[in-house]
Amino acid sequence: MSPEAPVKNAVEVSGAPRPVGPYSQAQVVSLPGGGVMAFTAGQVPLDPATGEMKSGSIAEQTEQVMKNIGAVLAGAGLSFADVVKTTVFLADMKDFQEMNQVYGRFFPSSPPARTTVAAAGLPRGARVEIEAVAVGRGR
Repeated sequence: MSPEAPVKNAVEVSGAPRPVGPYSQAQVVSLPGGGVMAFTAGQVPLDPATGEMKSGSIAEQTEQVMKNIGAVLAGAGLSFADVVKTTVFLADMKDFQEMNQVYGRFFPSSPPARTTVAAAGLPRGARVEIEAVAVGRGR
């Protein structure tokens, strides 16, 4: 008997910004036994309703990014509780503490593994971009 082959499906939800290039908001890979892994695209602080960049402090931008990630995860039938790894890109590492305070509210227990790096430039002049990997039962 051969093992079940994983199947991937793109996620597109209205609660997060539409992709502005040839990529998906996320790819969900179905795993043998009914589980799923979701790999989100990096989210920047775009307001999904207007397509405009959220201006303001790094805290306000991080809040919008996390809302966008939450919408994408929900579209895959997952939540922040299912996130196992994130990567945070900051335009300026001086913003780390303020970003970290907002980020931490979305992971009140058992936070995921995380890498944070400084990026020379982020899409559309964003100050923060975050991507996530989640594992769960999905929808």
